[in-house]
Amino acid sequence: MADTDAGAALGPLDVTRVMAALPHRYPMLLVDRVEELVRDQRIRAVKAVTINEGFFQGHFPGRPIMPGVLIVEALAQAAGVLAVESLGLAGSGKLVYFMAIDGAKFRVPVEPGVLLHLEVEFVQKRSSVCKFAGRALVDGKLAAEANFTAMIADPPKA
Repeated sequence: MADTDAGAALGPLDVTRVMAALPHRYPMLLVDRVEELVRDQRIRAVKAVTINEGFFQGHFPGRPIMPGVLIVEALAQAAGVLAVESLGLAGSGKLVYFMAIDGAKFRVPVEPGVLLHLEVEFVQKRSSVCKFAGRALVDGKLAAEANFTAMIADPPKA
């Protein structure tokens, strides 16, 4: 099946392909690799959490833990890749903006030295507004989960 077909599985996708789908760059790019992407359905991606992340300097000294808001951001970025690839928007300049976050729950701390597995699926997809359900896992254990809504739009005018 060609990777342009709806429902076709893609992956793995390296960080270069991720950066082609997202405008984020270091230090805000929080998706390192896509393991699998099934257009119009789901994505499985990975964030390698390292002690070199700037936020660990202050969150928390002596007990580094990835901030929950950044875990949700990583899920949203994975959803952005899913949306851009599913809607055929790669290279279009369109951006995926957060509109709402619901039911965010944090189960276990995410510490340096782990792979944060990001699993996101479409709940609802329309031309400009999409709803997603996401889960972040470490070693197969649920670290965080959230439902969120995003809007696909043109970037703001300069």
